[in-house]
Amino acid sequence: MTTTTTTTTAIITQRKTRSIGKILIEGRAFLALILIIAVFSMLSPNYLTVSNLLIMASHVAIFAILGLGMLMVILNGGIDLSVGSTLSFSAIIGGFLIQDGLSLTIFGVVLYPSIPVVVIISCAMGALVGLVNGILVAKFKVAPFVATLGMLYVVRGIALLMTNGLTVNNLSGNPELGNTGFDWLGFNRLLGIPIGVIIMGIIALILGFVLSRSTFGRWLYASGGNERAAELSGVPVKAVTVWVYVISGICASVAGLILSSTLTSASPTAGNTYELTAIAVVVIGGAALTGGRGTVRGTLLGAFVIGFLSDGLVIVGVSAYWQMVFMGAVIVIAVMLNTLQYGRRPRPAASSTPPPSSTPGDGPTEPHSPETSGQKTPVTTGTTT
Repeated sequence: MTTTTTTTTAIITQRKTRSIGKILIEGRAFLALILIIAVFSMLSPNYLTVSNLLIMASHVAIFAILGLGMLMVILNGGIDLSVGSTLSFSAIIGGFLIQDGLSLTIFGVVLYPSIPVVVIISCAMGALVGLVNGILVAKFKVAPFVATLGMLYVVRGIALLMTNGLTVNNLSGNPELGNTGFDWLGFNRLLGIPIGVIIMGIIALILGFVLSRSTFGRWLYASGGNERAAELSGVPVKAVTVWVYVISGICASVAGLILSSTLTSASPTAGNTYELTAIAVVVIGGAALTGGRGTVRGTLLGAFVIGFLSDGLVIVGVSAYWQMVFMGAVIVIAVMLNTLQYGRRPRPAASSTPPPSSTPGDGPTEPHSPETSGQKTPVTTGTTT
């Protein structure tokens, strides 16, 4: 009897330890954010002031919007290294439309579009870049790393050629031409909240709904978990792949417009290395680079971790070189924790209907893992009987 009681107690203790460890690993982004806020609040009394929090939130918005687009691609099992270049390219397009207008040589007319039209055209250019990426990956079977790396150089080169390497300044517009108001995106606030942060929230809500409540979201998780099985199940894998890159391109364009609006200028070198920041945001948020796992909520937390950490290091006067060291260390630790969480588990088998999620953007949480379901994972073959 004593032996049985001791064994039962040991099992309960072991389960509690595992549960605590699981909570710490799965909630790592949130815990890291709390730790960052606590440390920098002690190091600098100005860190937690309302004005500084709003400034940091504006920076976070750009990282988060890029990261949300990257999340869609990574869920599909791909990667998009062209988002930084797309950001600057879209900003340059917007800058040219504001300053020089749209020249219709045939009619000898120059049109100066309104700001909403500028935004639409710029986002369309980002969608075009994403479309090219998607076609290269889905139709021509080019490796995502290679395809998007090539587009990184192509798009960055076009931006440099358009501007001769110079920054497009003074994007406030001309009242006589009716194209003023571009700086509204970067400087204005609604109910005290920066417009960029509001846009970030809207995009997060939309993508969260898409991932957790739509057929496309189920297709995306299925194709990212097991592309071959998803295709056999009737999922239009190629179409899903093209669309996630288009979404990533649009998100990069929106981030570029917000950034250039904040600076009232557009630089062809803006967004350099931002593709790596976007990947870091998604990884810190708990997404698996192998695809099929990741959430909008986690990506937002990852963006806040990156934004609050980088701004905190600047506030306390840490050298830019040391900032790179700290950021690199955070990314490495995040990847290690992802390995602990996912490394011993097989990727979830493709399914046309993932389990229900209680909140938008949560997505499926290892529904088919043997460790969580207690069932054997079926092996899908290419034959039927």
